[in-house]
Amino acid sequence: MEYRRITNINDPLFKQMHQLMQDVFPPEEVLEFDLWKEPLEDPGIRVFVAVHEDKVVGATEYRYYEDFNVAMTDFTIIGQAGLGIGTYLAQNRLVDLQTLAAENNKKLSGMFAEIYNPYKVEHYEFGGVKPMDPYVRREVLAHLGYKRLDFDYVHPSWNNDGEAVTGLDLCFLPMNEETNELPSSLIVKFLKRYYTVLSNRPDSWYSMIENLEKKEKTALVYF
Repeated sequence: MEYRRITNINDPLFKQMHQLMQDVFPPEEVLEFDLWKEPLEDPGIRVFVAVHEDKVVGATEYRYYEDFNVAMTDFTIIGQAGLGIGTYLAQNRLVDLQTLAAENNKKLSGMFAEIYNPYKVEHYEFGGVKPMDPYVRREVLAHLGYKRLDFDYVHPSWNNDGEAVTGLDLCFLPMNEETNELPSSLIVKFLKRYYTVLSNRPDSWYSMIENLEKKEKTALVYF
């Protein structure tokens, strides 16, 4: 298996990756093909695919914020079972992020991720790929060390239509296992930066931000 970075919309591997996204994710979570041009060319956004026998069988997008010294996993896709794709992507992603942090003269402090909460939303099929099942993914990520940030999370739809997307939790993987809370200010700064690209954000998103700003700390809790 190869870990290949995509930086151009014309890369043949990107067409495969985008189709895989459409097969796995609900429509509101998939950015239109042509709108990927700028993100792929952005040096701060890292899009990698797992290639097995010339076929894209998995993908992950993530970014590292030098000033926050945290990362964000935008998505992870496992295209089929039985190849160890999830482990392969997670291991290669972590090595890459630790290298980026070292270049920033720091040790990575942790990584954010949005995780579907199957206890809130059960109808997503995720292309029928069992490793993508929300219950399975939640357990896997819990074993990796992710914890849920203890607040009601909403995010703006990637359709940029101002709709709120619910049914997800914002989680964090601390590199220090003893970390059990985060400064709320870090979460707020991160979310404002992360969603700058979306001009239409729902009122519920702004209310969420306001509530976070009222708290000094936000607890990390087990799933």
